[in-house]
Amino acid sequence: MSRAQRATRFTGLLASVLLLVGGVAACGSSDSGTDSPSAGTGKNAAATAFPVTIAHKYGSTTVKSEPKRIVTVGLTDQDAVLALGKVPVGTTEWIGGYQGAIGPWAQSKLGGAAAPTVLKDTGTGPQTEKIAALRPDLILALYSGLTKAQYDTLSKFAPVVAQPKEFNDFGIPWQQQTETIGKALGKQAEAKTLVDGVKSAFSAAGKQHPEFAKATAVMATPYEGTFVYGSQDARSRLLAGLGLTLPAGLDKVIGDSFGANISKERTDLLDQGVAVWIVPDTTGAVTKLHSDRLYGDLNVVKQGREVFIKETSDYGNAVSLSTVLSIPYVLERLVPQLAAAVDGKPDTKVAQPAS
Repeated sequence: MSRAQRATRFTGLLASVLLLVGGVAACGSSDSGTDSPSAGTGKNAAATAFPVTIAHKYGSTTVKSEPKRIVTVGLTDQDAVLALGKVPVGTTEWIGGYQGAIGPWAQSKLGGAAAPTVLKDTGTGPQTEKIAALRPDLILALYSGLTKAQYDTLSKFAPVVAQPKEFNDFGIPWQQQTETIGKALGKQAEAKTLVDGVKSAFSAAGKQHPEFAKATAVMATPYEGTFVYGSQDARSRLLAGLGLTLPAGLDKVIGDSFGANISKERTDLLDQGVAVWIVPDTTGAVTKLHSDRLYGDLNVVKQGREVFIKETSDYGNAVSLSTVLSIPYVLERLVPQLAAAVDGKPDTKVAQPAS
């Protein structure tokens, strides 16, 4: 089967996944922070799901009843909330440029609801007073680096579900993020259905591209030199989910973080079956990378095994978020690029997505 035929089949499977995601959220919100009137039995089912207790880095939090006014402090948590048919009253901006901090892959989930109020974390922590003014009854901080002091402060206003202790800060997998938020919202069954649908998309791509299982891969960005993402980062999890193998010893170099800058002496980490770069642009930034002889002389460059993703594009933003809603959007674009990069033919062009 040709690459074009495989791509066509995969696009069809992705369309099915997107329909599944949309179907699960079909009882979505018509008013900010509430379920739509059509939810009906969904509301009754949610009522019986409480109270629920969720363990996290700072202990555990009990959600006593169905939340109506949700604020997301976690930088990507809003997508799971939207996928499960709720609209947060407040979101925390990370990427910027989107109304309500809602990307194009998730905007349809707003329905007729107003966009959430956007909060900012400039490095000093959540905007406590603005969060309090939103009168939340649940604060989600799963994809976050929330400190104990910040957790204690926010807990004065509403139950706070912080990041899990078993992962690095900003290291929660999208699956656990979705299922934990599903539990907090009384929608565990819906969350599992969403997760299973996206897992199926990963599985379908792996089956259609068995060459992925034979290749190593690394995700990096030219930030203050060369910044490489570790195995617990959402971007690296995309590659692993498709069957690609991350470099041996990667986390030993990265340390206890989602990623780190590597020294010139460890440029060898980039010489993999495919190097996926998140770059400021796909022209000048690439030329600059290739002009570095330590990197430019590697086989990954000479054999055309690179994928470049523009950091500020919708595609690049979706890669960085890597949520239950953004992943299908990403796979539709990333899979053909990876297939071209690892096909063993140096002259194969790794094309940029049309949009």
